[in-house]
Amino acid sequence: VLDSLLAQYGTVENCEQVNTDTETAVVNVTYGNKDQARQAIEKLNGFQLENYSLKVAYIPDEMAAQQPPQQHPQGRRGFGQRGPPRQGSPGATTRQKPQSDVPLRMLVPTQFVGAIIGKEGATIRNITKQTQSKIDIHRKENAGAAEKPITIHSTPEGCSTACKIIMEIMQKEAQDTKFTEEIPLKILAHNNFVGRLIGKEGRNLKKIEQDTDTKITISPLQDLTLYNPERTITVKGSIETCAKAEEEIMKKIRESYENDIAAMNLQAHLIPGLNLNALGLFPPSSSGIPPPAVSVASAAAAASYPPFG
Repeated sequence: VLDSLLAQYGTVENCEQVNTDTETAVVNVTYGNKDQARQAIEKLNGFQLENYSLKVAYIPDEMAAQQPPQQHPQGRRGFGQRGPPRQGSPGATTRQKPQSDVPLRMLVPTQFVGAIIGKEGATIRNITKQTQSKIDIHRKENAGAAEKPITIHSTPEGCSTACKIIMEIMQKEAQDTKFTEEIPLKILAHNNFVGRLIGKEGRNLKKIEQDTDTKITISPLQDLTLYNPERTITVKGSIETCAKAEEEIMKKIRESYENDIAAMNLQAHLIPGLNLNALGLFPPSSSGIPPPAVSVASAAAAASYPPFG
C-alpha cells in the first residue's frame, strides 16, 4: 500500500520497516532526490490511510549531506521517533556511530516482570518515554525459567537510566512482597566481549569493583552453548553503586564492540557476500547489529548457525 502511495511523488530507492514490535510502524523511505522527498512530505504528512494518519518527517543525515533524505511515515499511536535517528541510509553497511547500537541486556527475576511492565503496560511505557528508549521484555522466552531477559535499546545514558529505574522498581516490589533475598544487577554480555571486560589477570574488573564499591562475578564458560553465547555478569551492591558499575561495564563492552566492528569492516570485503547479521551475535530484536570480529574462516562457518533468541 505504501509503495504505490510513495511512488506518486518520485523514485523510491529504498523503503524499509524499521520496527515491528510496537503498534506504531516506523518506515524509512529514501527518494531519488530531495525535491521528491520534500513533495512527499508535504503531501503525505497527516494523510489518512485506513483510519490512521501518517506522520512524516525528515531524517537529517549528518554523515552525508549529499545523500537524499529519508522520511518517516508513521501511524498516529506512536511516541514519535524513538532515540536518535540512525546515521547513513538504510541498509548502509558501515555504521558511523556504533556505540549507541549496543543494547543493554539485563536478567530479572520472573516474579518482578509484572511490576516492571505495570498495569496495562503503564510503568514500562513511562520508562521508555522518560529514557527515550525501546525496551523488549522477553517474557515468553524460557517458559518456567526463574529469570527473564530484558533488552534496552537507547543511548548509553538512556540505558543506564532505564536500568536504574528497573532496579528501583524491583527493590520496591521486593519490599512490598516481603521478598528478603538480595536482588543483584545481572547484565548479559556476549562472550566475545567478556575477556576484555575482565582484563589481564582480572585487572579491569577489579578496578571497576574498587571504583564503584561493588562485588562482580561472571558466569563460567561452561554455561555457554551455541544457542546462548552470553555470559551473566552479576553485580552486588546498593542501587547507586550497581548503577555506577553498569555504566563502567557497558562502557568497556561498547569499546570492545567498536574495536571489533572496525576490524570486521576491514575483513568484510575479504568474504564477499558474508551477511554479518547471519552470524547471530545479538538477539533478533536488536536491529541487525553487525557482529564482532571473528577470524575469516570461522566467520564463514558461523554464518550457517541459526541466530539465538
